[in-house]
Amino acid sequence: METKDIDHLFRHHSGKMVSVLTRIFGLQHLDIIEDAVQDTFIKASLSWRKEQPVYPEAWLTKAAKNRVLDIFRTLKTQKNHRPNFTQGTDAIAINELFLDSEIEDAQLRMIFTACHPKLDARDRISFALKTVSGFSIKEIGSALLTKEETIKKRLLRVRKTIKKADLKFNIPQGKNLPKRLETVMEVLYLIFNEGFHSNTKDQLIRTDLCAEAMRLGQLLLKHKQTQLPECYALFALMCFHSARLEAKLSVNNEVLDLKQQDRTLWHFPLIQLGNSMMHRAVETDDFSCYHYEAAIAAEHLKAKTFEDTDWNKILKWYNALHILQPMPSHLLTIAVIYMQINEFKTAKTYFNQLQPQHLEQRAYLYYAAKADYYAGTNQLNKALTQIDLALEMVNNNSEKAYLTAKRSTWMEK
Repeated sequence: METKDIDHLFRHHSGKMVSVLTRIFGLQHLDIIEDAVQDTFIKASLSWRKEQPVYPEAWLTKAAKNRVLDIFRTLKTQKNHRPNFTQGTDAIAINELFLDSEIEDAQLRMIFTACHPKLDARDRISFALKTVSGFSIKEIGSALLTKEETIKKRLLRVRKTIKKADLKFNIPQGKNLPKRLETVMEVLYLIFNEGFHSNTKDQLIRTDLCAEAMRLGQLLLKHKQTQLPECYALFALMCFHSARLEAKLSVNNEVLDLKQQDRTLWHFPLIQLGNSMMHRAVETDDFSCYHYEAAIAAEHLKAKTFEDTDWNKILKWYNALHILQPMPSHLLTIAVIYMQINEFKTAKTYFNQLQPQHLEQRAYLYYAAKADYYAGTNQLNKALTQIDLALEMVNNNSEKAYLTAKRSTWMEK
């Protein structure tokens, strides 16, 4: 097993173990639990240098179980209150908590804890990536384009809130579930989006983030209380987007837009899975933003060639999406769609409703789209001015190369 595989296993497994141990000991001891799990994995990495176990996951699970008693000692629990885990019903109960189904239940509890309304919205995604997904502070900082020191402060703030508010480690019931579930889905959507179109300098695609968001999405679909249409729609959306990941970049790490992509590289099994998820998702009359986004992604996948794209159908879904969830990025995309069908006057009306700063970190997309507008209306000087502004703001190297190549093509005209 290579080092990167061990790192992936440790990260994936640490989230499981932190969740299970939190279910045993409670959220108030989260610091001790995370330290114990990290310590276990550090010792494992050292011992594995000599000889790796035949069943690595089983080895880690056993090691985590052994930490149960160590944590009790750390907590200085009185002897008469310390369960005897080596025999009797206590041993059975602890062992049952390490069954796959119970591990999944514990992780789902942790996801809902990370998305608790008493936690600052800015802190939820950092906490979810740390506790549920096992990402390091450095990895979270890289994924969210945030300084490591800021991530540390966010995680510290979460822990203080958990203790102060005495949050419970459970899945909300009844009328409390829908609102909490909405926040959970939003966090998973943000994790996936950062993987699908990363803001980091050297990587446009973060497959680890996409995979993690999908893994957590599957946990929602395995639990009876969260097997809801909007959850199926979100998972379908992830499947549809993931199906195109391999085609988004060339062998030279160059960005390939939908027109340039080799559609034979689109992953058909994921498209099929997405379609089956959508069948479950539309068993309702109340469509969410995830329904519309998945419908848009599905339309792109249906087209055998770029020229076959049903832009009118996509425009219909985007208008419905924007009514349900008004966002500047939707207005920009609608403008781009009108350019695709050569309705530049209508596209301009949408550009007029926008300011670049409305798109925050993605402001460069406004300038790039405006450059395409001017190029499409034979105003090349203005197009070059706009694409230069986009190049000044874009962070990712692959996207910068894509825009530079487009600029060069215009210069040759």
